[in-house]
Amino acid sequence: MKKLFLLFLFLPLAAFSGGTVIGKYAGEFMSIGIGGRALGLGSAYAALANDVTAGYWNPAGLARITYPEFSLMHDERFGNLVNYDYAGFAVPYGSNILNSETGEKEYRASSFGFSVIRLGVDGIPDTRKALADSNGNGIMDGDERLDYNAITYFNASDYAIYFSYAKQHSENFFYGVNVKLIRRNLGDIHGNGIGFDLGALFLPAENISLAANLQDAATTLVAWSTGTNELISPTLKLGAAYFLELFGGRLTPALGADVRFENRKFSSVAHLGPISVDPQAGIEFDYKNLVAVRAGYNDIGNLTLGAGIHLRKLDIDYSFAKFNAADQLGNTHRISLRLRLEEEKYRRGSE
Repeated sequence: MKKLFLLFLFLPLAAFSGGTVIGKYAGEFMSIGIGGRALGLGSAYAALANDVTAGYWNPAGLARITYPEFSLMHDERFGNLVNYDYAGFAVPYGSNILNSETGEKEYRASSFGFSVIRLGVDGIPDTRKALADSNGNGIMDGDERLDYNAITYFNASDYAIYFSYAKQHSENFFYGVNVKLIRRNLGDIHGNGIGFDLGALFLPAENISLAANLQDAATTLVAWSTGTNELISPTLKLGAAYFLELFGGRLTPALGADVRFENRKFSSVAHLGPISVDPQAGIEFDYKNLVAVRAGYNDIGNLTLGAGIHLRKLDIDYSFAKFNAADQLGNTHRISLRLRLEEEKYRRGSE
């Protein structure tokens, strides 16, 4: 029963309506977030993303990586019934140089990235052909039972694949773009789509970072095998962060907000007509780049906590989110890994 309940939570009802529709919450599986560090900060990460996970949070931040990076995350939700997985890879290319003729700096630093996300409810029982209907009325009467040997199982899953490019434009401005492919499956019904994200990162001062990421910038279309075309409205992800040296470490408060244009109204923190705003906040203390502790408050009103350990080439990050209905749905624990290939032959500019 729990799996059937969760199926309806993620069920794209617009896929069965026919024609072209604007699917409210149609892209919700792409808004969950990735990475233990970011999620421990309440998802207020658009202005902080300067690693491989920037391919999701803000593609502009990918231009700031120095070495190739890999990242993995696994998340089980709602009593381990929903599986949420992420894998990403990013590689730097090119470096900034000083033009010997003009004496001006040329900004050639760029990066490429690849990410994949999967959200799935697996092993859902299909009992449509398992009814032992002795009188043929199509209704399970009191003396009839299911034929368990006739029960089959199917999966409901969503995939998003990101291809990212980022470039440094000037000393303090970076930009990036995502091309993402979407695949949604519900048993033998499926939908395919393609979308674009546009990101920007601005560093007005040494200790201040500002960011914007327009997700699904051109309105993403998902074409279903039922003949329905579902539209995913744009989301503007904003972020700001401040860096403060304190007690031998670095204290980083961060703010974020998701601005949506799909008339969410009462399911959002604030709204003005069809425009809704859901804020996030987080704070991190990183001690001498050895260990970090984090806390945050995300856009769906959950308290988040997190911690991270920095090894020579590997970061291990953990985050915890407390649901308001924890006694029924369970809290969420996430662990992510980030590996950097810190060798001189892989360093930016070595090519």
